[in-house]
Order: sequence, then C-alpha cells, then structure tokens
Amino acid sequence: MTEYVDRAGFGIDPALANFLEREVLGPLGRDVAAFWQGFADLLSRFVPRNRALLAKRDELQAQIDAWHVARRGKPLDPVEYEAFLREIGYLVPEPGDFTIGTCNVDPEIATMAGPQLVVPVLNARFLLNAANARWGSLYDALYGTDALDAPPARPGGYDQARGDAVIARGRQFLDETFPLTSGSWVDLAGRDAVALADPARHVGETGKGLLFRNNGLHVEVVFDRDHPVGRDDRAGIADIVVEAALTAICDCEDSVAAVDADDKLQAYANWLGVIRGDLQESFEKGGNTLTRVLAADKRYVDRNGKEQALPGRSLLFVRNVGHLMTNPAIRLPASGSEAGAGGSEVPEGIMDAVFTCAIGALDVAGHGRYRNSKTGSIYVVKPKMHGPEECAFTNDLFDAVEDLLGLERHTIKVGVMDEERRTSANLAACIHAVKDRIVFINTGFLDRTGDEIHTSMQAGPMLRKGAMKGSKWLGAYERRNVAIGLRHGLSGRAQIGKGMWAAPDLMKQMMVEKIGHLKAGANTAWVPSPTAATLHALHYHQVDVFEQQTELGEIPPLGELLTIPLAEGVNWSEAELREELDNNAQGLLGYVVRWIDQGVGCSKVPDINDIGLMEDRATLRISSQHIANWLLHGVVTEQQVFDSLHRMAAKVDAQNAGDPLYTPLAGNEAGPAFRAALDLVFKGTEQPSGYTEPLLHHWRRVKKGGA
Repeated sequence: MTEYVDRAGFGIDPALANFLEREVLGPLGRDVAAFWQGFADLLSRFVPRNRALLAKRDELQAQIDAWHVARRGKPLDPVEYEAFLREIGYLVPEPGDFTIGTCNVDPEIATMAGPQLVVPVLNARFLLNAANARWGSLYDALYGTDALDAPPARPGGYDQARGDAVIARGRQFLDETFPLTSGSWVDLAGRDAVALADPARHVGETGKGLLFRNNGLHVEVVFDRDHPVGRDDRAGIADIVVEAALTAICDCEDSVAAVDADDKLQAYANWLGVIRGDLQESFEKGGNTLTRVLAADKRYVDRNGKEQALPGRSLLFVRNVGHLMTNPAIRLPASGSEAGAGGSEVPEGIMDAVFTCAIGALDVAGHGRYRNSKTGSIYVVKPKMHGPEECAFTNDLFDAVEDLLGLERHTIKVGVMDEERRTSANLAACIHAVKDRIVFINTGFLDRTGDEIHTSMQAGPMLRKGAMKGSKWLGAYERRNVAIGLRHGLSGRAQIGKGMWAAPDLMKQMMVEKIGHLKAGANTAWVPSPTAATLHALHYHQVDVFEQQTELGEIPPLGELLTIPLAEGVNWSEAELREELDNNAQGLLGYVVRWIDQGVGCSKVPDINDIGLMEDRATLRISSQHIANWLLHGVVTEQQVFDSLHRMAAKVDAQNAGDPLYTPLAGNEAGPAFRAALDLVFKGTEQPSGYTEPLLHHWRRVKKGGA
C-alpha cells in the first residue's frame, strides 16, 4: 500500500512531492507551502467541475442510446436526428464570426510548415531522438528505407549501387528545390560552382556546407572530400541535411502505460530533462556504449558575414491526459481521515496540468540549457475533450495554473485534439472556448472512429473497418477540421494538423500518400520516426501549404459529419466475418499484451499480415468497439469472438517468439493480458465513451501487483 505525505490536507506520493519541491519549485524560487495550498485550492474548485463534465457525457450517451433503441428497425431521419441532438444539448449554437487571438507563438507552430513527431515520454532514448529530429540526413533516410525505387542495400558494409541511387535521388531533390542558373547539380564540379537561379534561397554557410531555405525550411548541403561519400563524389557532396521535425509532442497519454505514482514520476522527470536540457541516455550498439544527449544549435555565417544560429532541436509540446482518468499518486482529502488514507484519486488531467506546466515554467524563466520556446510559451496538447464545455473547463484550468505558478495570462497554450464526435460537431465553439490560447487542432482517425462507433452503438451494426475509411462522415470530418480552422484564423497563428502514418517500414508508400495532408491544408502531420520526419519534410518543399490553404473550399455541411456509418442491407459471408474478427482481435491482442505485461504504450506491432504498425491505445479503442458493436447486434456470436481471440493469441505469440521479455498468451488465458482483452471486448458497450483506459489501468496494476 502506498504511503502518502500530507500537503495542504491532501495526500501525495512522497517521491513525487520531493521531486516537485526540489527539482522544480526550488529553482523557480517558489514558497513550497504556499504552492501546495494553492494546489489544494485549485483542486477544490476544479475536481467537482471535472466530475460534472464526465456525468454530462454519460447523461448524453444514455439519451442517445435510448433514442436509437426506440427507433430500432426504422430508417434514420437525418433532420429528426439533428433536431434531437440539438434538443439534448449535444449540438450547441455556432459562436458566429471570430478570429483566434493567440499571441507569442513560436514560428515553428505559427508560420512554418513541417513534420511533427509524437513520442512516449517514458522512453528517454526515443524522447531524445525526437527532440533531435529537427535535422535529419537525407542520405541516411534514403539508404536505409524502401523510399527509393531501387534494390535494397545488400548486407556486409556499404553497398555502392544503393549509395549511387541515394545520391541520384538527392541530386533530383536539389534540382527541383534549388535549381542552378544553368545545368544540374549532377554536373556540379564543387562547392564554389554553386550558383542558384534564385540567389535569395542561399542564406549562408556552415563549417562544411552551404545553407539554403525553401518554403521556410532549411537544407544544408555538406561538402567534405575527406568523407567516404564525399571523397568519390564529383562535387564533394557528403550529405544533404534537411530541417525535418519542426515540432514534437512529448506524450504522457495514449503512447505510454502510466498507471501509478512511479510511472508518473518517470514521465515528469523525463519532461524535466528535455526542458532543462540535461536528459541523457546510454545504450549499447554494435558492441559500444553510446550516450545520447540533446543536440546543440546549428551555427552558420549569413550572407552578410554575421554569425547566426538555427534551432538544433524540435520545439516541444507536452500532451497531458484527458479529463476521464484518475491516478493514485495523489489522494484528495477525505472527511475525518488522515491525508491519503481514504480520499478519492486525483483527476489525472488536473495533476498533469500543474506538474507539466510547473516544469515548463522553468523554460519560461530561462533555467534550461536551451530555450524551448523563444516567445515564453508553454505548449500543452489536450486530448479527448468532448465539446466546448470541456474546452472551456481546460481554459479555466489553465488560467488557474498560470495564477498558481505566477505566469502571465495565456502563457500556457493549448492544442486541441479533434478526436471525439461531440468536438467535431461543435468544433467552432470548441475553438472559441480556447480562442486566446489555442495553437493547434489535429484529427485522429482511430480514436475518432472509436467514438463514432460508441456514440451510435445502439443504432445498428457498423461497416467493416476498411469500409469505414471511405464513409461520408470521415471525409466530412477531415475537411471540416481544416476549413473551420482556417475560417477562424488559425493560419499564420496555429497548426492545423493531420494524423499518423502508422507504418514506419513503408516509407515508399508514405512518400506517395502523405503529401495529401499538405494538399488538404494541414501545415503539420504526424510521422512515426525521425527517419520518416526527414522523408516527409521533402513534401513541404514540394507544396507551399500556406498558399494551398488559400485555395480550399467551403465547410462541408454538418449533416455529412452526422451520417452514421451503418452497414445497412449488408450480408457478410462467414469468411468475411471471420476475417474482420481476426483482424480486430489480432491488433487488439498484439498491442494489449505489451501494454499490460511490459508497460509499453507505443511500439511497432505486427499486424495480421505481419506489417509493423506503430500502435498506441487508440488501436484498442476502435478494435474493441467494433467487435462490441457486432456482438450487440448479433452479427457475430460470443463463441465466434472467443474462437478468434484464441486463434489470434497463437498468431501473436508466434510474431513475438524472438522477444525474451514476452509472456505468451496461449495457455495463459487466465493472465492479466488476455483477461484485459476479454474485458475490452465483452464490456466494451459499458465503457465510458468506449475508452480503454479504465480496464487497461486496472489490469496493468494487477500485473504490477498493485491491485
């Protein structure tokens, strides 16, 4: 049992309290007792509001369920349906014309366009890799992936044929992006022969290279005849280094398995490490011990002979958890008991807001080795909010955190994840609720589909997941997000983002498809790795996103968004049903076993076709809700689901046979991982908004021996 220490009447894990007092409040020069009293006052104000908002979610869902049950078997009348949603307050009035007022936003967010990484904050090595992904070697990215239309590199040292293909693609990029006054980069004799058709794109010189800029992004062409590649190159070009991940999200939410005080302490300590600039991680590679640290700035001499510097690291956001979950790290006061002895767990989103922003305040005060925000802002991503009331709650909470920390109003900026149906349907009102601190909106297909299914769970059986991608609501969702963001002034002030490319090994396909995010008007999009960021950066040289935004059409009608993806009149064959169940069950088991048994919240998980997909908790939400929906409506039986889960357990075991840390599922059906999977499916209809967190946290704590 956790022992708590008393802080202003509430109980807190002693290691967590000590961490905040010594590592954060001390350097900030804050009075510790006054801070804890302020935190207690904040909890007394916001915990009841948090609970009321969750109750509102349940109330609305119960009304929607009852409405569908009462009309089961009848065609859905869209006019009647929309009127009902307005009557119960699910849909709210539009706020009218307005423009966001966010100020003091760094250019990486406001006026630049480029890739964005999302990285689990619990993994220090990955966190450092993401922070350092601001610059990436194009040669390395092309050489080691399938992005080139050329045979892969042969093992056993440098493959000259592959290297030649890489160099040829690099020259093509330079010709397309930085054309010379005459001829091609292929024929260039050396560094001194570089003469651009547009001289303004040449911004300066680095130690061994020339620095160029296009569409706001920099590219360094490295000349080095002592380098193994540059030695044999006609022009002496050793590499092309591109500005890649402008921003990165340090994730405390869906990509981590953080269920208790120990986990939260590690998350906050890693966030502190990147903010303070002293995070480092040592690891073995090729028989050597390597130590990774944050990269320094890139220095150059501009065309006027003045020394300048470009950021060497991605600008960092921190993603807090949503409003739903609580955490045992802090216990609220209980009447007549000692602190921490009988009170309820603290809402984790409130705890995250205070702790992560207190750490962010160190950056604002200039205590870090490097400045994260040059404008004195703290960037927080807030996920899984349902509608404008919850956005307003977040705005008020951030006001209170600023007051607690002595920060100027709207120092804390917010990124709104548009991944819940009630938010999508009221997006303008959601933006209005945070209009003076909003710095991004972003779509998320998996979570959003999970909520689409759960919200209309009682309406009837849903389409297969593959067919869902072509449904009317999803197209409207993606287009409306961009159009509404543009209407209310996000362009030039904030990011409009698109979701993850989930297949880190399929870079060739990514290079074909992901440019669509730019053409849709998004000035950032998520990528699964620094290598993917480097490759995706090429798209931003091909398309000027801000120019593209001026050419986009009107906002699609709300009715399209509210079209429920029902499988009306479809009769699936037994083979099709089995295929869909197996696909859902395999993805669910492949991810959940790592989450429960190893505490890994994000990893490359092989899908049913053995293609590695970068999965996080959203995978479970869509898969479990889809099976639950088909069970509810009798499309499949419980026995069919059990059979699929057992078949896929054997497949997942085979896919993980080489992992010494892996605990097999087959033969261990009584273990917490398989039982978690069963609960996610068979209790799916009763989970709040279809979320997986309550069940996952329970079974992870069982695995850790804490429940």
